[in-house]
Amino acid sequence: MQAAESSLNQEVHSLYLNHHSWLYRWLWKRLGNSFDAADLAHDTFTRLLTRDAPIAAQEPRAFLTTVAQGVVSNFHRRRKVEAAYFETLAGLPEPQVPCLETRAILLETLIEIDRRLDGLKMPVRQAFLLSQLDGLTQPQIAAELGVSLATVQRYIAKAVQQCFFGAERN
Repeated sequence: MQAAESSLNQEVHSLYLNHHSWLYRWLWKRLGNSFDAADLAHDTFTRLLTRDAPIAAQEPRAFLTTVAQGVVSNFHRRRKVEAAYFETLAGLPEPQVPCLETRAILLETLIEIDRRLDGLKMPVRQAFLLSQLDGLTQPQIAAELGVSLATVQRYIAKAVQQCFFGAERN
């Protein structure tokens, strides 16, 4: 184990020992149930373990609150995607409903695409969604957004790169 990784693990371990109970209670108050609070407290510390840089938080609880708020936001976003997906499945005729394994794979794919779309600037996301979901042509999107055709082409290329090839967040 590298020294930096060991140092990070020690920082997270210390934060966990000193603040996990507090973070769990903080999440429970906001979420209203102990199960989600426990899961998201765990996810908060797991997220810290994946950092590249040391934490060195001057105010550990403020730092944990900030990280946990991002985890909670992702949790709510995932729940919305899941609800929309299950609602769509409920409307399908029985022969068209995919098997459990396929449903799980599709749901994870939708959640990942949603996460990647969230990393795009609003006009880029709008252009992509107008293209993919509404079936508008690029000239129609340009008219809808009030931008040039070249701009729409750049927007869509950027969205495709982000969604399907995992480019860095923009």
